[in-house]
Amino acid sequence: MEFGRISERKLNTINYKLPQDSPLNKGVLSGVRVASPKVYIGCSKWGRSEWVGKIFPRRTAERGFLENYAKNYNGIELDATHYKMYSTKSIGKWADKTYGNDFKYCPKMYQEVTHSGSLTGKRHIIEEFLAGVAVLREQLGPIFIQLGDNFSPHRKNELFHFLKSLPTHLQFFLEVRHEDWFKNVEIHAELFSFLTDHKIGAVITDTYTRRDCAHMQLTIPKVFIRFVAHSLHTSDYERIDEWVTRIKGWLNNGIEEIYFFMHLENEAYFPELSTYMIEKVNIDCDLDLKVPEFVKKKFSFF
Repeated sequence: MEFGRISERKLNTINYKLPQDSPLNKGVLSGVRVASPKVYIGCSKWGRSEWVGKIFPRRTAERGFLENYAKNYNGIELDATHYKMYSTKSIGKWADKTYGNDFKYCPKMYQEVTHSGSLTGKRHIIEEFLAGVAVLREQLGPIFIQLGDNFSPHRKNELFHFLKSLPTHLQFFLEVRHEDWFKNVEIHAELFSFLTDHKIGAVITDTYTRRDCAHMQLTIPKVFIRFVAHSLHTSDYERIDEWVTRIKGWLNNGIEEIYFFMHLENEAYFPELSTYMIEKVNIDCDLDLKVPEFVKKKFSFF
């Protein structure tokens, strides 16, 4: 993900401390930890050649990437569905490879819906997209709707009409990027109030340069986080530490589901950074998430 990236020489010039929680979060969370909160941590793709011999067995072919990814992680931000409309047959094959795992696919809505012209008049495309991801059945997590950088609040009525047309039995999360959604206090309040009323989640995007997108406001007792990291820079670990602290606070106050997906400049290093986070979140938050198994030895930071 290029959104919000920064050159390494500028990394130390950014204040990447997370904002305080919105005071409105108290009205969304119960204040009491739920018995079995669900926490999913993963990447936006299920494999790279650099992971072979690292967390994938040596000589693993590309056709075996998904099956081995699901042995190490419990969720994926499925960016692939944003760029291509896959058939139910293809998606069914993915589901078969991960069947039996506590695993969630979080598909990103097809770009012809969200990034091409108006959101209206797309009923047929939307129905085709939703029919495809429905094949994932119990492995289907929330559906992620991303709007382009140029989608401004001037189109809010179009957006609200579109969101109201979506089926209510599915969970959706919305990511907005245009700065005016955050700069204009009234517009921001109207958007988040609408999302709350319609039980739609608000994506939190933690990048180096667009700190406004790390808004820390929950609209439902679930959260979808997109974390943009560098290639194991010191700041990546410091930011992960802060996120684990925030996640612990949300868990203690009743959040039900957390989806946390990493986007690294060099995704070859995803196994190392994800292992650091999973081990830390297990210790600090009293969880028992699966920890990636490295081929040579069990890789551990703790």
